[in-house]
Amino acid sequence: MPKRAHVVLFLAVFANLLITLPSAAGVPQQSADTSSIIEQGKFTLHKFGSPIGQETYEIRRDGDSIAAKIDFKFTDRGSPVPLTVTFRAAQDLTPQAFEIKGRTARSVSIDEAVAINAGKVHFRTRDKQTDSDSPTGSFFTIAGYAPATMQMLMVRYWASHGSPSQLATLPGGSVKVEPRGQDMINLGDRQEILDRYTVEGLIWGRETLWFDSNRKLVAEISTDAEFDHFEAIREGYESGLGDFVGRAGADGMSALAELSKGIAGSRAATIAIVGGTLIDGTGAAPVPDAAVVVQKGRIVAAGPRSKIKIPKRATVLDAHGKTILPGLWDMHAHFEQVEWGPIYLAAGVTTVRDCGNEFEFITAVRDAIAQGRGLGPRLLLAGIVDGTSTYTIGVERVDSPEQALIWTRRYHSAHFQQMKIYSSVKLEELKVVADEAHHLGMTVTGHVPEGLTAYQVIEAGQDQINHIGYIADMMKGPLPENASRLDRFKAGANIDLESPEAQKALAFLKAHHTVVDPTIALSEFFTATTAKPPASFEPGVNKVAPELAEQLTDVAPPTDRSEIVEKVFEKELAIVGALHKTGIPVVAGTDQTVPGHSLHREIELYVQAGFTPMEAIQAATIVSARAMGLDKESGTIEKGKRGDLILVNGNPLEDIHQIRNVEYVITNGTMFHTAELWQRVGFKP
Repeated sequence: MPKRAHVVLFLAVFANLLITLPSAAGVPQQSADTSSIIEQGKFTLHKFGSPIGQETYEIRRDGDSIAAKIDFKFTDRGSPVPLTVTFRAAQDLTPQAFEIKGRTARSVSIDEAVAINAGKVHFRTRDKQTDSDSPTGSFFTIAGYAPATMQMLMVRYWASHGSPSQLATLPGGSVKVEPRGQDMINLGDRQEILDRYTVEGLIWGRETLWFDSNRKLVAEISTDAEFDHFEAIREGYESGLGDFVGRAGADGMSALAELSKGIAGSRAATIAIVGGTLIDGTGAAPVPDAAVVVQKGRIVAAGPRSKIKIPKRATVLDAHGKTILPGLWDMHAHFEQVEWGPIYLAAGVTTVRDCGNEFEFITAVRDAIAQGRGLGPRLLLAGIVDGTSTYTIGVERVDSPEQALIWTRRYHSAHFQQMKIYSSVKLEELKVVADEAHHLGMTVTGHVPEGLTAYQVIEAGQDQINHIGYIADMMKGPLPENASRLDRFKAGANIDLESPEAQKALAFLKAHHTVVDPTIALSEFFTATTAKPPASFEPGVNKVAPELAEQLTDVAPPTDRSEIVEKVFEKELAIVGALHKTGIPVVAGTDQTVPGHSLHREIELYVQAGFTPMEAIQAATIVSARAMGLDKESGTIEKGKRGDLILVNGNPLEDIHQIRNVEYVITNGTMFHTAELWQRVGFKP
């Protein structure tokens, strides 16, 4: 049977079976007891492929309605993330009441309720309550990627109510559910044919779900509220995790290719940008009325327009009133979903260093982009490894020297440029990773693991440090042995940059040529409160996709702790300035935060810390290229280098905030208008 015909038949059967109560719940009725359980199940929750918790659900008959209770909890790097949901619906799954309360990430809470009665809807968000008319047509109650059970019920409702192209959701928004065919999934000693769907609109980007023939959700491949890879796998199907992740990745690659075809871009063999002010990134003075010619993805000429011959068949872009700059680098990225590709390009980012990801996913994305089958910046990869502890992330464990060698060699064989050390690696294994990485021509970046100091990891061979907090730890004065985490955090507000400890740290970092990516924009984001809303310092939050808006702007009122967080941030910003003044390489990275926009904020904060605008731009261009050993081919606008460049309205040397005004981006021989890139993934340009 043709795939399309099978999908149509499946939906027809699916909808037909949902008409009765037992099928709406998903299993045959077991007794006449009006409070009997009619369905129950359990999912294992994973982050980066590692099991971190469980979701259990129970659906009962409740008079003429059905009632579901869902308990969802995982522990992420030592922090519990609990969530409870109750749902009540008519027999055909038309919602009557919905409440979700708890956390969807370590730092993201949720407390919402919806009640529908007599054509009216009552909403509650924490203590705020509102009313409105019930939506016309089909609708469902759901909020976010979790719990998986609600996604299962939503797809059942969608299938039994005409499979609309868009399904309205409450408290807000709408979703698109799309059948994507069938997959034969390997489950150890057996194989099973499952129906695959994608869902868009609950979170930013697409999720992939599989259902069995009894309309039970078997697997959900998604991202959580921190943008990290997240998987929910039904009990009994855990052995198929790798297959599910791989299939979702392949489907994502297909979506990325489809997205690429739908975006206009000049793919001329020769592109000439003329009339703008050239800031080539070398530190040289700006060149007014300049011209840059890119041919087959390489810069063939750059300089004063009067001295540059424009090829006759070139696509010419008039850049009067604009500034020509090298393409930007994000040195702390986590490319967790295909939508990041257009976002990075829209922000003017033409190269990113991915600092830890699912192996199969990120290599597939990297190769698709490099081969012209996808849309996004060039990806440089740092392969993450961790030890076993309550803070562990991922599945790439290095609990022995042998494991350290295995993973380092595997990443090298897959053409990763770096190793990424995470928070539970022991010193002995770190040394093995560093020695082998250096032997293979790789470098080592990452965290300072628990129980170790930056001095130890750098002496063990770690070349680079992620996050300014670890540098601040080097500069704190002596603390009592029994000092709590809070005490250690507070000490960060009182660092004296002229103290012996701070001066020792600066001298050590410089002597060891250590590269630091501070992710200071992320630190600033933690200072947000209702008294200091995120938009007051990061205007990009007003432009994000609707699915992200609430999660990025929903902040708590200030507390006594808020004052400490603010003081720590101010000190960390001063430390960034001290690093730069000392001559320690600082490279710009975001650790995601506000997609696309946070790199601009990182650059702005460097100027606030004491960089000149040129130096701040260089931190996101040539200094980053140099840190990755790629400065001979990228990072500046010079003849022979990659044709990665951006066109900015205004002059960021005069006002660094104008770095946000990226109008065109050129990479891999293609020129894109950034407004279209933003819009294609739901952002405002």
